[in-house]
Amino acid sequence: MDGPHMPDVPHPAPPTPGVPLSALLARAGLGLRQIAGPRADADVHWVHTSEMADPEPYLLGGELLLTAGVHLDAAAGDGAYLDGYAERTVAAGAVALGFGIAPVHDAVPPALVAACDRHGLRLLEVPAGTPFTAVESAVWQAMAEARHRELTRISEGQRALATAAAGPDPVPAVLRTLARQVGGWAAVTGAGGDGELAAAGPRPPAAALAAVARLARRVTVPGGPASAGEAPADGADRHLAAYALGGRAPDRTFALAVAAPPPDPAARAVVGVATVLLSLLTGPYAEPAAGGHAAALVRLLLGDRPAEVAPLLGHPQWTVVHARARRGNGAPAAALAAGLGTPLVAADGDTVRALVPAGREVAPQPGWTLGVSEPVPVSALAAGDAHAAAALRRAVAGRAPLVRHRSPGVGGTGGIAALVPPAEARAHAAAVLAPLDGAPALRETLHTWLSLHGSWDRTATALGIHRNTVRQRIARAAALLGTDPDDPDVRMELWFALGHHD
Repeated sequence: MDGPHMPDVPHPAPPTPGVPLSALLARAGLGLRQIAGPRADADVHWVHTSEMADPEPYLLGGELLLTAGVHLDAAAGDGAYLDGYAERTVAAGAVALGFGIAPVHDAVPPALVAACDRHGLRLLEVPAGTPFTAVESAVWQAMAEARHRELTRISEGQRALATAAAGPDPVPAVLRTLARQVGGWAAVTGAGGDGELAAAGPRPPAAALAAVARLARRVTVPGGPASAGEAPADGADRHLAAYALGGRAPDRTFALAVAAPPPDPAARAVVGVATVLLSLLTGPYAEPAAGGHAAALVRLLLGDRPAEVAPLLGHPQWTVVHARARRGNGAPAAALAAGLGTPLVAADGDTVRALVPAGREVAPQPGWTLGVSEPVPVSALAAGDAHAAAALRRAVAGRAPLVRHRSPGVGGTGGIAALVPPAEARAHAAAVLAPLDGAPALRETLHTWLSLHGSWDRTATALGIHRNTVRQRIARAAALLGTDPDDPDVRMELWFALGHHD
């Protein structure tokens, strides 16, 4: 043959980080030595041992194939047989062939060396003192280390992007951070790829800019793909991509354009986080409301009442959401905001509070525990906030992803509480709970304990305290109130009072 054989169908690499073959060759403890094939580096994704004459049906691509040459008997060990063996191994997508010295062969057959050179198959000599299991162990260890580095890059990139999004001038700040993370250029373009809202990083050549503008036009047209990418025509080591901002919204206005080295899984994950954040900052649901939200904030700071600025918010009723990140979830509050479809989000300790327009469904969010109020007008947001907080406590206690507050009563009547004028209900609540004034922890524990039907364990989980602390607080509250909380009538009166206490 005139040159090395290349497989007709490319073998895609698995999504796990590969181990450079050069890293294995550099491990002194293994003693591996390349004696044939291309010297260009390649990534190893698997290790497989086979003594079959045709290993092709059992390979996925990306393997370091190990053999001791058991199948190379005297009759088969000629040039024609080894030529076909090397050709089939390359066709299967193997990265390299490792040939073990001893116990079958004292040296690598010269005919195999020649066949690997002809077909472009990297051939490694595995010394007699190195068992195949040592090679496999080295690959898995290096792969685990690479995966750890990849996850660290993703985590650090997420934190950097979230910090940028929370600061001043968030769109340029996010783009600057993204450009550093991917080692290239990033920009937010207008519909059709025309005009740059902001950009950061080394500017690519004019031809690359024209190509990425075409990609932006593809992702911003109605019904277009969420993303599009291509390699530049000039052959540069650069990947061009565009991502629609605004998710599945029909009126996509902006696109994120990126020109950077070909992305690895960590870079793709970081770009995905940046796309979510930029969608939140520039997306179609945030853009029209931004002016009204800013005007409402100014008027509130200047002394107007919530009811007076409510029309500026664009929605007559709102749903209050309280959220708490589950263990191991490092996603920023901005990611939750994007999932809920609202820019009105505020972190308060370990709880994130959000306002969602009443017409928008609040669904469970991966990695978060949610408490959701019923839709309320602006004038009743304080009550909705309390209801969402109580719902979150029940969700945490019950380990449920989402709990919704429901108004008391059957059939939407509002229950017996609706028969008492609000002013009289508040006065009665203040009188009943007066002994607990100055002891908010006792009042909160009592409220949570009653809402969870007197469960010590679930109350402890909801409040993050020990169950014995719950018992002590309930006993103390009962002593101050002079009541027996095990009496159902007393529980009903206390629940009424706690629900109407300011």
